[in-house]
Amino acid sequence: MTDSSTQSIVVRATPQRVVEIISDFPAYPGWASAVQTVEVLEEYEDGYASRVRFVLDAGVLKDTYTLEYEYAEDLSRIQWRLVEPTRVQKNQDGSYDIDDNGDGTVTVTYSLSVQLAAPMLGMLRRRAEKMIMDVALRELKKRAESAE
Repeated sequence: MTDSSTQSIVVRATPQRVVEIISDFPAYPGWASAVQTVEVLEEYEDGYASRVRFVLDAGVLKDTYTLEYEYAEDLSRIQWRLVEPTRVQKNQDGSYDIDDNGDGTVTVTYSLSVQLAAPMLGMLRRRAEKMIMDVALRELKKRAESAE
């Protein structure tokens, strides 16, 4: 069974700043607490990453996986999918939608659909999912609103 969630956060930054942070994969270990290492495996002609390998350590959840990325022409959406199953995940699809609010803020909506390789109690799965998304959005907001 595939589980899907969506959460949004308002960030005091430009859409370009948010896109720069999301697409700067090698910098993730410096601001995304669960990400241990990131390696860009392939890039599009415009320099944006197309395939990225992640090593994740979120306590009880540890995994190494490769995602394939696609970008909307106007960069208002960055989406990904799991290239091949891992010992933890059978499937993963996700996206960031970046909407300019016209007031110096953007709304970032994070959608994630994951099919785990092993069954997990619904209550535990939802709690872990909420924590992962909350942390990801809060860390993105903190990074985007910092002076660097």
